[in-house]
Amino acid sequence: LYENASVLIIGNEILSGRTIDKNFNYIATKLDEHGISISESRTVSDIEEEIINAVNELRKRFKYVFTTGGIGPTHDDVTAASIAKAFNVKLEVNNEAYKILEDYYNNLGTEFNDVRQRMARIPKGSKLIKNQISAAPGFNIENVYVFAGIPKVMQSMLNEALKGIEKKDKINKSTIMVDAPEGEIAKILEKTIKNNINVSIGSYPFYNSKDDYGVKIEISSLDNNSLIKAIDDLKVQLSKESIKYKWINFNNMTKKELIYEGKAKTLFFYDDDKIIQYFKDDATAFNKKKHEIINEKGIL
Repeated sequence: LYENASVLIIGNEILSGRTIDKNFNYIATKLDEHGISISESRTVSDIEEEIINAVNELRKRFKYVFTTGGIGPTHDDVTAASIAKAFNVKLEVNNEAYKILEDYYNNLGTEFNDVRQRMARIPKGSKLIKNQISAAPGFNIENVYVFAGIPKVMQSMLNEALKGIEKKDKINKSTIMVDAPEGEIAKILEKTIKNNINVSIGSYPFYNSKDDYGVKIEISSLDNNSLIKAIDDLKVQLSKESIKYKWINFNNMTKKELIYEGKAKTLFFYDDDKIIQYFKDDATAFNKKKHEIINEKGIL
C-alpha cells in the first residue's frame, strides 16, 4: 500500500536498556502521515561492522532508510564513519557543516574545540540536514537519512528531511473495536482479507480487565472505496456472529487540542457524541457526557 522504509536505531545504550528509545514512534507517525510505511526496524550496537552490514542490507531492500544515533562528538559516535564505509566514500570535513558549528559555538561563547569539530565530518557526497535545536547537522546520502539520537534533535532533522521527500497520497484508515477474543474472529478476518485485496488489515488484541478485553482491528487503504467495502464486509460478518463492535472512522474526525491533567493532548471528535484520544499507537474512547469540555482549550 505504501512506499516502504526501514529504521535503524544505533546505540549500545538502547540495547542495554539504559535508555528507552523515544524516536521510533515519532518517525513511524510522521512517515505514515507522509504516505510512507515502515516495513522493518532494527537496533544495532556502536560497532562499525554491524552498522555497515545493516545499512548495506537495508538500503538495498527499502526505498528509504532512516537511522538514529551515533553522530555526536564522542569516541563511540561511529555512525558517520560507518556510513562512509558502507558507501565506500571518504569521511571528510564538510565546509558548510564546519561553518554552521563554528558560528553556533562562537555565538554561545564556547570553544569550538577538536572534539566538537568531529561533528563536521560528513561522508563525501552527502547533503546536510538542518538541525534547528543544536546546530550539528544530520545528512542524507542516496536513500539513507542519518539523524541524531536525542529525540528533540531527531524530530527537527526528520521534519527538515521530509521537506525534500515527496508526500504520497493520504492513507485512508478506520478502526473497529471488537468485544470478543481474537480466536473468535480469526476466520472472519481471513475471509475479509481474501475478499478485499486492496486493503491492509491488522489485528491487535487488548486486555485491560476481565470485563474489558477484545481486539482492535485496523483497516487502511489508499483507495477509500476499497476501505469502505472492507469495513462493510467485516461489519456484516461480525453482525452475523452476534459479535459487538465499535467503528472508529479517523478520516471524519476533526482535530482539537485540549488540556488533560495539565498537559496538552491531541483529541479527535466524531459524530456519535464520543471522543477518541489518540496516543499515536492507541485509541481510547471517552463518553463526552462524563467530561467537561471548554471550547478548544479546556479541561477533559
